[in-house]
Amino acid sequence: MSASRVNDALTDVQGLRVGHAQRIGDGWLTGTTVVLAPEGGATAAVDVRGGGPGTRETDALDPRNLVERIDAVVLTGGSAFGLDAACGVTAWLEERGRGFPVGPEPDQVVPVVPAACLFDLGRGGSWRARPDAALGREAAEAAARTSVGEPVPQGSVGAGAGAVAGGLKGGVGTASTVLPSGTTVGALAVVNAVGSTLDPATGVLYGELYGGRPAFPSEAEHAEALRSLAAAQQESERRSAASVRPPLNTTLAVVATDAELTPAQAQKLAGTSHDGLARAVRPVHLLTDGDTVFALSTGARRPEAEEINDVLAAGADTLTRAVVKAVRAAEGVDGPGGVFPAYHDLYGRP
Repeated sequence: MSASRVNDALTDVQGLRVGHAQRIGDGWLTGTTVVLAPEGGATAAVDVRGGGPGTRETDALDPRNLVERIDAVVLTGGSAFGLDAACGVTAWLEERGRGFPVGPEPDQVVPVVPAACLFDLGRGGSWRARPDAALGREAAEAAARTSVGEPVPQGSVGAGAGAVAGGLKGGVGTASTVLPSGTTVGALAVVNAVGSTLDPATGVLYGELYGGRPAFPSEAEHAEALRSLAAAQQESERRSAASVRPPLNTTLAVVATDAELTPAQAQKLAGTSHDGLARAVRPVHLLTDGDTVFALSTGARRPEAEEINDVLAAGADTLTRAVVKAVRAAEGVDGPGGVFPAYHDLYGRP
């Protein structure tokens, strides 16, 4: 495979736009991320493997069903309450005449907006501080203001504002890969896992083990980092953010390509991309995770039949890198809901 594109982001798949909205402070630590499809929509599918998912309109993406194209995907904090954010995105799209036509008039449309949520309740201190329709609209507007191919903010933004993975601060990460044919595959991950992205034996991020020879921290640095992480987790329990037992989380992702895929092929891409999560998060797909991957195809390029396998493999590889970038970009939090150090707080920046 060739090198990643300049932005190394989901938006390297031409036509896709990403917007974030978040609330941080005064009890808030949550947000919403919206991926806007191009005008006319994108072929979409989903694969849900976590045991505790929270989703909206995912049944519509079954290849056996009527609707083949979606207008946006919403990834949101707030658990099931946060799915209200998708209502704001749906209303915003309707106002612009975007959606599945259900009548003779241009404004008689029903936007197709699948969504998935992660659990971040209480991480800012207030149990009731969660995304709503207004925050979803704000994220959609943020996406619409971006230019095609614009870089995507990463780290503690959007749906990643309150994300935590194995005690470390999680967040949003994105990456892209260009195949020798010129086909682009991009991924965006919101890392909020019960499992850890950190190898406890070495201090290296699991996902970096698949990207070449990573720089290993010294034994002394790693031992001190583990002590700091354990102390942070104990303090978080004291502050009650960890009072929910067992921990409830969920990692969400969107994997997209400009290759033309059928709905069934898109569903296969969503499934194989989960391999990328399994490389970067251990354990993954637990009963108290809701791990969900959406796959999108803009259809700008018609691939050769033998290239589909390359797209599937790239989906997993690119998602692994997106998870690593999410953890690398996250900023630590020390607030009323708990202490969640960033990876760079423990090990420094590369």
